[in-house]
This record gives sequence, structure tokens and C-alpha cells, in this order.
Amino acid sequence: MSERRRRSADGGGQPPGDNGRPGGAGQDGPGPDGPGRRRPAGVRETAQQPRMTRAEMRKAAQRGGKRGGGAAATGADDRGGKPGKPGKPGKKRFIDYPRFGKQGVRRWLPSWKQWLTGFLVFFATCVGGVWYAYASTTVPQIHDLVNDQNNIYYWADGSEMARKGETNRQIVELADISPNVQNAVIAAENATFRTDSGIDPVGMMRAVYNMATGGETQGASTITQQYVKNAYLSQDQTLSRKVREFFITLKVNQETEKNDILRDYLNVSWFGRGATGIQAASQAYYGIDAKDLDICQSAMLAGLLKGAALYDPTIPANKDRAVERWTWILNRMVTTKNATAEERAKCTAFPEPIPRKPPTNMNGEISYLVDTANKFMMSKDPTITQQSIDKGGYKIYTTFEKDKVDALKKAVDDVKGETLNVQKRPEKDNFVQFGAASVRPGDGAIVAIYGGDGVENQHFDNNADAKGVQVGSTFKPFVLAAAMQVGVQTAKDDKGQPKRINADSRYLSDDLSEIRKPDGSLVIGDDGKPYRQKNEDAGKRGYVSLRAAMQNSFNVPFVQLNQDVGGQNVANIAEAMGVRKESFADPKTPTFALGTSTVSPIRMADAYATLAASGKQADPYSVTKVEVKGTARPGFSKPELKQALEPAVADNVTDVLVNVAKNGTGSKSNALGRPVAGKTGTTDENKSAWWVGYTPQLATSVAMWREDPTKHERLSLNGTGGKDSVHGGDTPTDIFTRYMKAALANEKKMDFPTPQPVGTQVDSSGAPSTASPSSSPTMTETTAPTAPDPGAQQPTQPTNTQPACVPGVDCPGTVPTQAPTKTQPPTGGGGNGGGGSSPTCLIPGLCTTPQPTSSTASTGPAPSSTKPTKPTMSPSPTGGAQQGAAAP
Repeated sequence: MSERRRRSADGGGQPPGDNGRPGGAGQDGPGPDGPGRRRPAGVRETAQQPRMTRAEMRKAAQRGGKRGGGAAATGADDRGGKPGKPGKPGKKRFIDYPRFGKQGVRRWLPSWKQWLTGFLVFFATCVGGVWYAYASTTVPQIHDLVNDQNNIYYWADGSEMARKGETNRQIVELADISPNVQNAVIAAENATFRTDSGIDPVGMMRAVYNMATGGETQGASTITQQYVKNAYLSQDQTLSRKVREFFITLKVNQETEKNDILRDYLNVSWFGRGATGIQAASQAYYGIDAKDLDICQSAMLAGLLKGAALYDPTIPANKDRAVERWTWILNRMVTTKNATAEERAKCTAFPEPIPRKPPTNMNGEISYLVDTANKFMMSKDPTITQQSIDKGGYKIYTTFEKDKVDALKKAVDDVKGETLNVQKRPEKDNFVQFGAASVRPGDGAIVAIYGGDGVENQHFDNNADAKGVQVGSTFKPFVLAAAMQVGVQTAKDDKGQPKRINADSRYLSDDLSEIRKPDGSLVIGDDGKPYRQKNEDAGKRGYVSLRAAMQNSFNVPFVQLNQDVGGQNVANIAEAMGVRKESFADPKTPTFALGTSTVSPIRMADAYATLAASGKQADPYSVTKVEVKGTARPGFSKPELKQALEPAVADNVTDVLVNVAKNGTGSKSNALGRPVAGKTGTTDENKSAWWVGYTPQLATSVAMWREDPTKHERLSLNGTGGKDSVHGGDTPTDIFTRYMKAALANEKKMDFPTPQPVGTQVDSSGAPSTASPSSSPTMTETTAPTAPDPGAQQPTQPTNTQPACVPGVDCPGTVPTQAPTKTQPPTGGGGNGGGGSSPTCLIPGLCTTPQPTSSTASTGPAPSSTKPTKPTMSPSPTGGAQQGAAAP
């Protein structure tokens, strides 16, 4: 229908009133509002608002249904129209989101076109980023990578101690590297090196996943990746470093020949012994050039690439591991066609490296000081490795005081010169080792160590951090401290907890006495018979106080006390005082109290420093600050103090050890001329001898032992220095006294704190109900100090008090007396018993329970012999020696 026919008859553009139809204006009918709709009254049909034909109305109805109907039918528009009024036509959006004309969830779901567009944009962005990263990656020349620097170590006063890290490196061409080395490295590290793309996607994804989930980090998978990591990147195992490694590896593999990659990899790899590169390593381990290495030597050096700190065979702990890897690499070379079976057959014996050649500036004690500082740095900061230390660039500020280090070395050298004569006694005075350490109480700073004869004498092990040397009776103070703080399970306090005891508690000291568990049953040895503990001599002195037992280093009382307290409780106290957990022998063994554990001199000095500081423990430390490129590394602040023991407990143990130093096995320390406390220690067959002593300002441990360096086994000290037997009270105490005189020459004399009362007297099973004075002069305990300072407070000792008797446990006559018959000390046996700590008096001086007063002599039955006792030698170790490395 034409426009003319749709217009009104009067030609004025006005709609007819009713056009001859019923209803007139405003009735339902076809119109601009849609079929069947009533046109609003007063709305005129004009050229701009024509009436629609039937076909147009049907199409409008269809469009309205697709777009929601109502809006189209009423003239409303989603883009601004209002119901009943015509809307303005909407502008087409560049991104139709949220989607026009959709309802509900569909309105927010992108269309397939949008999904495809988004993917293409993302893909293009990634490709562009990869291209940019690849294009911007530069590969410097190998000679530009030789930038090793010195490490500078400083004394505690800030003066320079040593420089280490001079470049031990020489760049060589591939033609000057033995094909044996090339083939061994390829077989061990990357068998497909010649043909692969340089990237191991599976390995990289595994490494990224492990880092993201906190799992074990892994090194680079291919030789190309290892080369990139060693040459261009840090050793940090981080996601960003892995991404950088990926791009650099792509470019290196694309632009560099395989032979050049292998050459550069061998020139930048770290092989230990301060050697970077195969030429330096070949000289360091075998004293020959890299081109002259045979297949056997090549396989050994290739094994070092997995970690020289773990596979250097000159380190005793690594030998078996190094031989195993050497064998695997040789077999792997045959499997990967990098060697023939005939060539492999030539390697029947492991190629032992030559002795190390240390730099001259590391002579004397310097190398041990540097070793101690390096170990501490690596323990505090995981990003610092031996490899990064060898690359250099560190400034390390230590706690070592030069005057004290010199004084300790002089004390050891003087005593060695006076007592040892290898020419006169080659069988007895050879292979004698000393290790010592000095720590500040209440701080933890290691001010001096003695590590050995010096690397210039081919002594590379740091004896101050020695592993495997049993500590003997120096462990007994830990047992006494546990009994005072945790209590004994053979008696209960008014709260039903183990009863805390004091040093006047009496225990049986007879040689070859049977040992009982807290419930009164006998400890059974490995031979199935009751376990009997041996003292050094065969005397029978009956029941003596723990003070007297410590003074004379009797074994039987402390083995029984360890059972009453519980070996694990003793271990917990020792650990809290500074002993590392991994150095303990089995706490369940009867002889645990006698020092079968292997604790380093550094850790023993630190544990005794806890006693000197009234129970405050600080982990030993040797580094105060580390700088890299002028920036201090975090994590090297002074360790926090922890209250490991109650002050009263620590001070009472100190009071007992003052008596040991004055009147007991450590009496040589009286020559120091100031208050000193300490304990001797000697192990079975005199395989080691110790003295650990302290003043309020300084705690020092001295250990002595013999070790065959070729077999790494302990030898007896009997006969050393012309003496039938060597004890901790002899040479070690002499060294301690000479050193402390010099170390404390400029410090005032100080007394230990007066001990406050702690615990009560709790006698062991079978002790008589009344005490009788001992007729033996060896039982006398004098508490008066040596050369007291005017006005100084002196320690006071608690007096004896008689505890209540527990039937079946500690009442006289309730435990049958056993005839002493000698049996071999068992390896195991003995209950461990529980029992927690329940202090009877947490704040000394405020307790209402009457406390004992001082006494000058211990009480107990007269011994069967008045023969003076000798310093005690603890029985043979019943458990395997456990290594306990210090982390000073």
C-alpha cells in the first residue's frame, strides 16, 4: 500500500475520527503500537507515524517476541525507551557485553565470537611477549663471566682477619679437555645432549610445580640449562629464575654450537676445593691438566657436578657416596655408548685424589675460623651455598676475638710441647687431637676456637666442630639439672608430680651396683642378667650425696638418677641447654647419663654457658653481619635468649660444679685464681678426655682424643704423654686454665650468684633413714671458695632433710640387696619412664615451705675403703656413636 493511501482523507495528516468503524479513536485495531493494541488517545497518525500493513505488523510481532515482546510492542527500547513511548534507536557497541537482548545468565556468557576473539588476543600477547623476551636476551662472551671476587672476613673489633676466594680458574678450549671428561659428563648429566633442544619441558614443569607446592627443589635438567644457570643466573630456586633460565637457554641453544656449549659449561662449573672449571679441578684433585685425564679420573670429576660438597671423596663422610656415584657413571658411559666395555674394565680401583693444597693465607687457625663462619652463614641463609661462597663477593663480620684465639692456640701448643714427644713415644703420642671452643654466657658469641694443627699440616677437619667424640662424664650435670627441674619418678610431691630434688639427695655409689627402674624392677642387660654399673675403681662407699658423686665423678649414682628422672627428660633438658638433638645417643640405654653422646666442643661450651648465665640459653653464633655488594643480608641478628632452666636450678648445678673444680677431679683449675665451675669427662679405654668449665664471663670446653687419620677410628689415650691413663682433669684442664688466665687477664674477678634453695632431699631406694658422717676424706665437701674477693657473696649449700619414705620404692629394706657379681654392661635395657615437670617453688624466696640451710659436708655411711678415689672413667659406650654437627 502506498504512502498516499495510508494517509488520512483530508490530506492534513490527521487520522479520521472513526473512519466509519465503531469505536472511533482510541479503539483496538492495527496501528503503530502493534496488532490488537489500542492506540493511545490523542495520538495522531502522521507521515512519521504511519499505520503498518498486516505483513509489517506480523514482522513487528515476530521481532517483539524475539526481543522480549513487551518492549517492542509498547514502543519501549532497551537502550533508553520508556513504556508507551517510542525509544531512540540504540548505537551499536564495539564490544557487545553484557550482551544486548539476552536475559539472565545468557546475558553474561560471552558468545563464541567473543571467546575466539579473546583467545586470539591472549595468544598474540603471549607470542609477542615471548618474542620480546627472546629478542631482548643477550648472551655475553664466556670471558666476560669470569668475575669471581674475594671474600673478606673481619675480627670482632672490625679489623680484617682474612681474604679468601682468589680466582682458581683457567679458561681452556674444548681441544684441551680430555674426551674422557666430555663423555663422562654427557653420560652422567645429559645423555641426549648432542641431539636435544637444550630444554627439558617435563623437568622444568616438575621443578616449577615443586617450587609452587613447597616440595624439594631440583636443579637444571640439561647441560645447556645447567650452563645457563651457572654462567648467567644466581643459584636461587625461584619461579622468576626458572622463567629467565628458559628464555636464555632458548637463545643459547639457537645461537651456539653444541661443542661451544659443552666447552663453556665445563669452564664455568664448580667442582669443589675452590676450583671453578675443569682445568682448575683437574689440577686441584689430580695435579694434571684437563687434557691428560683418563677415564677413571674423568668419571670421578663428573660425579662432583651433582654437588661437590656431597661427593668430594677426600671428606670422610662422602667417600662411600663418591665411590658409588663413580661406579654408576662408568657403567652409564657404557650404556650410553660414551665408552666401551674394554675402556670401562680399566677402572678397577677408585682414583684417589691428591691431598688438598690450601692457600697460604689460611694457615694456623684462620682456616677453622673461616670454616666455622661459612657453616653458620649457610645454616642461617639457604641462598648462601658453598658454591656461592667460592664465587666470592661477601664481607663477613665475625664474633672471633683475635687475642683470645691466639691465647687458646698458645695454650694448646704449649701443653702439647711439654707433654707430647712423638720421637720418644711414636706409638702413644702420635695422632693426638685437640678441639676447643669459648663462648660468652648470656650472649652465645663464639669468641675463640681451636680447630687443629692447621691446614698447612694437612689437618683439614675442624676439631672445634668435631663429630663422633663422646663427651663422657661432662654429661652428668645435665642429669642433675633434670632431676632438680623435672623431678624423680620414685617420689611424688603434694600434687602427684615427680618430686624435685637437691644436691644433698643420697644415692648408692658402690661399684658394680645393680640399677633399677623407677618402679623398683631391675634393669636387664643384653646378656639377660641384671645390669650392673661400674665405677672406675672397686670401692664401696655406700650412699653418698649427689654433690659428692659429682665431685668424685662416680658413675653408679648418676646412672641410677638417670633412670629415676627418665632418659628422655634428661635429653630434653640437655637440648634446651644447647645440645643438638642429633648428637644424642639412645636415651633409653643405661649409660646415657655417662656421656655416650657425641657433642662438639662448641655445643658443650654453649650448654655450660647456660649454667653460667643462670639458665639463660643463646644459640652459639659466629657471624654478626654479612654484606653483598654493600647491602647487608637479613637474618644475622643476635639470637634471642631463652630461659632453659630456672635460675635456682642453674645456680645450684653451678654450685655443685664449683665444688668439682675446687675439691674434685678438676682441681687443676684452682690455678686460675678466680671462681670457676666445671666438670671432667673421660670415656672407656680413655679414648677421649674432656674438661668443660666456666666463669661468669666465659665458658670454655677442651677435648682431647686420638684418631688414626687413615682409618678414622678412635685410639686409647693410655700411655700418651708418658702417663698410664689420661683423664679430663689432666691435660684438658691444664689447657683450660692457661687459656682462661690470658683470656680474662683484663676482666675483674666475679663470683657466681648465691644459689637459692631448690627441691628437697630425695634419697634413692635402700638409703638408710639416718645419715652418719663419712670417715673417708674423699667424701668431704668444702664449700668455702678459693681466694674470695672482699665483700663478694659466696654460694651456700642446702642441708640434708629426711623425706617421707615411699613403701616399695625408697623405704629401707624394701629392695633386696644383690651380691655384686661382675657382668658386662649391656647395650640396651632400662625403662625410660614418663613424668613431667611440676615445680614445687617457681619463685625462690616466696615459697612458704621451709628450705634447708647450708652444710659443709655430705653424709653417708663409711665406705669400705679409705683409699682416695681417682678421676672416673665412664664405661664403654653401649650404643653406637652418633654424630652431632654444631651449627655455630
